Amino acid sequence: METKEKDSIEGFIEMSDVILVQQKIQEKITLMERERPKLDTLAREKAVYAANYDKAIAITIMKLNAGKVMDIEGETIKDPAKSIMEKLARGICYQERLDMDVAEANYKSQVQKLDCVKAELNGYQSINRHLDTT
Repeated sequence: METKEKDSIEGFIEMSDVILVQQKIQEKITLMERERPKLDTLAREKAVYAANYDKAIAITIMKLNAGKVMDIEGETIKDPAKSIMEKLARGICYQERLDMDVAEANYKSQVQKLDCVKAELNGYQSINRHLDTT
């Protein structure tokens, strides 16, 4: 192959690589812009579910202290010893705890997703810098 023809082919490959990498960079930026607001929503949900759990525990302990009969899985609880009251309250409020844990997992998952996109973006930016210098 002639030198001139070879140079033009290499230039074409480099230019198409630069364009492809720049498109990938833009895709990752767009993805981060679209996903970032979800993080705020999930953080708010996480806080609400945590507050609901804390509130449910407090109310349940107050009811148990007041002698209210409570039921968990068909078992009746009345006037429990103070030493086990908090554990019983946690058992009674298991659904609120589950909701809180799911909200936290969703939040952490979104953070990880954004971290992965950020790592991909950094990789494409590194490739872009390398292509610009060649």
